[in-house]
Amino acid sequence: MTRRPHRARSGPRSGVIARLIVDRSGVSAIEFALIAPVMILIYFGLVEFCQAYMAERRAGHTAAMVADLVAQSDTTNKVEVDRVFAIGQMIMKPFPEGTLATRVSSITVDAAGVARVDWSRGKGSLTALTKQTVYPDLPAGLVDANETQSLILGETAYVYQSAFSQVLPQPITFRRKYYLRPRTVNTVPCADC
Repeated sequence: MTRRPHRARSGPRSGVIARLIVDRSGVSAIEFALIAPVMILIYFGLVEFCQAYMAERRAGHTAAMVADLVAQSDTTNKVEVDRVFAIGQMIMKPFPEGTLATRVSSITVDAAGVARVDWSRGKGSLTALTKQTVYPDLPAGLVDANETQSLILGETAYVYQSAFSQVLPQPITFRRKYYLRPRTVNTVPCADC
């Protein structure tokens, strides 16, 4: 008895399956559908990173500018410091300045290396430091040893909230400190701070 070779059924189902296996016309659409969400997420992540980096740089520039403007004056008062703070808020544009906190302080370091707050003025969540308290966060090597020196400290804290909560769901706080020596006098006094 001779066996016949087994033939595949030739019905409507087997023809459709065979055509789908061979047909490659929709492969690019499927590949795009799989890759597109990842690429879009990467794109928005890069956009968000650039926006956050710009906000961080502007907050740092605000701290430097506040310290610099106060360090250039011979004397200051609350009204002048508040004007400097207003300029700092303009630097933050186009970012919302409502979450920007700014503080400027005069710190004197005595010959023994102890730093004390002469005066301080704050806006937002950065409140003024208490007069004549020891300032513990002075970086090493900032002032000469065995010499009394004055510094102007500009500080900012900026709370950055992402426009795309899927990429960056929690707000980030950028903090910056900037130290400068007074330019024209040994110490910049504040009459009513």
